[in-house]
Amino acid sequence: MLKPKIEKALNTQIKIEAESSQAYLAMASWAETEGLGGAAQFLYQHADEERIHMLKMVQYVNERGGKAVIPALKQPKLSYKSLTDLFQTLLDHELVVSNEINNVVEVCLAEKDYTTHNFMQWYVAEQIEEEALGRTIMDKLRLIGSDKGGLYLFDRDIQTLTITALNTPKQ
Repeated sequence: MLKPKIEKALNTQIKIEAESSQAYLAMASWAETEGLGGAAQFLYQHADEERIHMLKMVQYVNERGGKAVIPALKQPKLSYKSLTDLFQTLLDHELVVSNEINNVVEVCLAEKDYTTHNFMQWYVAEQIEEEALGRTIMDKLRLIGSDKGGLYLFDRDIQTLTITALNTPKQ
């Protein structure tokens, strides 16, 4: 049975994961309407991943005897000045999510709920990957600057950019 503080912290995180999914879905829609099909596909996939993160947490709360609350969501941002602005927003958001996940872990330790602490370690590791991916994307966009050819290639290549691809040595 989940302790009340743990259940509350997890339900807060469920909302954050749901809002992440919605934000990335809105980003994908913006990118698609701006002719950035590669970025749109990357972001649609990212939105799906965040929804899966939320579902995993919902199921965990319910399986542990708690009650997962499916939250109302606020309207995400709908437009961006540029692709760089969009991905900076994504990276900034992931940094906030990391902090929030750390808060859940802190509650787990304070409440001596080592089962939930163990469950949350997957999210901790996932956030390290999300931040690394966001930083890598921003590094690439900074290198491109305002070069239209570079942006074209970036948009083409981002569809295959994942954390696995980042960690695979080039031959």
